[in-house]
Amino acid sequence: MKHLFDTLAEVVAQENIGHCFSLLGDANMNFATRLGEAGCQMIYVRHEHCAVAAAMAYARKTGDIGLATVTCGPGLTQLMTALPAAVRARLPLVVIAGEAPLKAAWYNQAIDQAPFVTATGAAYQAVHWPGRMDAAVRDAFLQARRERRPVVVGIPFDLQELPAPEASLPLPSRALMPQVSPMPPHPDDVERAVARIDAARKIVVMAGLGAVEAGAGPACRALAERLDAPLATTLPARGLFHDDPFCIGILGGFATEVAWEICADADLIIAVGGSLSKHNADGGNMWPQADVLQIDIDPVTTSQGRVAAQAHLRADARLGVEALVARVKKRAVTWRSPGLAEAIATRPADSHVFERDDGLLDPRDVVAALDAAIPQGWQLVNSSGHCSYYFAQMPKRRQEEFLTIREFGAIGNGISFAMGVAVARPEVPVVMFDGDGSLLMHVQELETIRRHGLNILIVALNDGAYGSEIHKLRAEGLSDAGAVFGDTDLAAIARGFGIGGERVTDLARLPELVEAFARSGGAAVWDMPISDRIASPVMRRAHPQK
Repeated sequence: MKHLFDTLAEVVAQENIGHCFSLLGDANMNFATRLGEAGCQMIYVRHEHCAVAAAMAYARKTGDIGLATVTCGPGLTQLMTALPAAVRARLPLVVIAGEAPLKAAWYNQAIDQAPFVTATGAAYQAVHWPGRMDAAVRDAFLQARRERRPVVVGIPFDLQELPAPEASLPLPSRALMPQVSPMPPHPDDVERAVARIDAARKIVVMAGLGAVEAGAGPACRALAERLDAPLATTLPARGLFHDDPFCIGILGGFATEVAWEICADADLIIAVGGSLSKHNADGGNMWPQADVLQIDIDPVTTSQGRVAAQAHLRADARLGVEALVARVKKRAVTWRSPGLAEAIATRPADSHVFERDDGLLDPRDVVAALDAAIPQGWQLVNSSGHCSYYFAQMPKRRQEEFLTIREFGAIGNGISFAMGVAVARPEVPVVMFDGDGSLLMHVQELETIRRHGLNILIVALNDGAYGSEIHKLRAEGLSDAGAVFGDTDLAAIARGFGIGGERVTDLARLPELVEAFARSGGAAVWDMPISDRIASPVMRRAHPQK
């Protein structure tokens, strides 16, 4: 007999997502089993949060929907960190979650699931009518595509077990998406933008993920050259101009010393396809004298509690920039000088001098050595936390080889993001950069990585603590005891899970270790003991010593 869970699996399989990240329970295990039998590759994780976090990275890397399935009740409540992160990163996800059985007078895992989900900003679709179950699940995929946010589908598992009626499957969501062309700018808006540009002395052209998605990189380069303007990016778009000698890198908290100096002199930032987040402008400190001209299909004046833009050009990022290239006057070269190119190429991101403990590494040296040793073309995943500043400082890496998702500020996601990228890009190794505190939050996924044969190298900066917290507490003159945990042997833990583990105290070994990993493949953790006395510029600015 065919059940409704069979039909649900067929509906999801025809969406052709390719992979689903799953943890089984009563409310989803029949559906998930049938989905795997229908041809969807199932990645069975060890924690529900990790299923959704991995789906987030998969969505970002493939440009498609990320798919996950978890059971009801406690399976769903485990998602309360991943869902808001996906919402804020505007990642389309579908989570098939199940619900408690409707026929039961009492069920110990029953909970009103919708308020939990909607509180995160995600959508919740309770599917309680068997006759429309197939179309309702399809509609969840359509909603995720159109709104670019997670949609959680709750289906009571007793309904899933009902006999399935004989009926043809609904059209997949792709067939119902509007087919539209990129939005061109209005000529009047272009003229106003050109006038604003003509009045500016020193301009920086900054690209965000919208510029990446629109293919606006070449147009941004052309505009910057005409305006004698340095190029820059937001953090998620890092690497879009990796080979341009006049790219000053990331703007915001992770900016280099050169970028801070340049932006201090700028009087106009042309922000192309970016959300203008508070971190991107370092709360307004990044460009204290500059106005912002935003080019976006959904421009804003205020963002995250501050006035973020003074002028706007509503348009697709590429078409908007190309319209400006055609209208602005070519300027004489003064700012884009050989001296600026040399400073960008040779000056360190952070030149501050620290004392450090003997035998412990400087995280800045670790990143420089890794950047020199890791082959171009490998996928790089940057987690969150204090260590993420350092791992962002690899300016010659291409944007499509880099992933960071930090919009909710949560640590503990790096290992899941690495799994999502490894599934989306199985042809190359994935290197995930993390801190010890973040890695240990979901270290159980090392077993998932081994079981599924994922090609992931994890590099952990190990300061034996929660790095951000110890630096904040010390700046306040308070005890850091609650955030210090001691020297965990991460390499031994990795070997216990059946993968490689190395404790690296000599950076001269890195080329040999990278070459060996490239030959062997598989998975490994490299434990890099670092000094906890070294604070990133982000931390020093936000929490100066009192």
